Amino acid sequence: MTIWRTVAIGLVAMIVILGVSHVSYAADDTRQDLAQSSTLENVMKRQAIRVGFDTFKPWAMKDKNGKYIGFEIDVATKLAEDMGVKLQLVPTQWNGIIPALLGGKFDIIIGGMTVTPKRNLKVNFSIPYEFSGMSIVASSKKAGKKTTLAEFNTPETIITVRMGTTAHVAAKNFLPKAQLKVFSDESQTIQELLSGRAQALVASNPLPESLAGEYPDKLYMPLSEDFTREPIAFAVRKSDYDFTNFLNNWIRVNFSSGWLQNRYDYWFKSKEWESQLQ
Repeated sequence: MTIWRTVAIGLVAMIVILGVSHVSYAADDTRQDLAQSSTLENVMKRQAIRVGFDTFKPWAMKDKNGKYIGFEIDVATKLAEDMGVKLQLVPTQWNGIIPALLGGKFDIIIGGMTVTPKRNLKVNFSIPYEFSGMSIVASSKKAGKKTTLAEFNTPETIITVRMGTTAHVAAKNFLPKAQLKVFSDESQTIQELLSGRAQALVASNPLPESLAGEYPDKLYMPLSEDFTREPIAFAVRKSDYDFTNFLNNWIRVNFSSGWLQNRYDYWFKSKEWESQLQ
């Protein structure tokens, strides 16, 4: 009995050792597979990061020479520099930007994208690297006496917004009685307001403030402050935890160093950059 018991114990021990080894090897394989599928690893191998974005003033826009400039362009440039890779900008229509990311056309969205539960079902978000607020800029001729959200929330009021943006959602929620005119391009929403075919435009600041300053004889700011505060974050493909971890720490470092605040102040609180535009 003693001999058989010894043999049995030995067999059990061997099985346990082999099982643990197998689990260990499997875990190693899994880690290697995850690392190989990580966008971060692919970017480093490619030595280039592809950034999807659309034009929103002053997040991203073209200067006099046709070159893209703006807050998001600075952020994307700094991110690429810190990674030691080249930056490849991929301009993309806003209403198709998430499908384009999921389809592999670029590695990350850096485009003033607000975090929403609906978007988060499709993509992973980093921690916020900035915050944005919704505001209204209105036509002095068409809505000159309106100074509250309630006064714009009427059936006869026409509001212009950009399709697929959080401004579109905010306008629906805060101004449900108003008529919404929705366009895919930002310039179309602005033209609709300037032409008098809409009483007001809803967008994230500083666009409303910038427009009011650019056309003081036509436009005004009816509200003294933004009526929402929304987190802006990087968007990457689902399950890409390695890349998300890197981005979160990059944001923390550049917040603590003051770099993000410096760039925000330049693009959102100064007018120094306006001379670069067409």
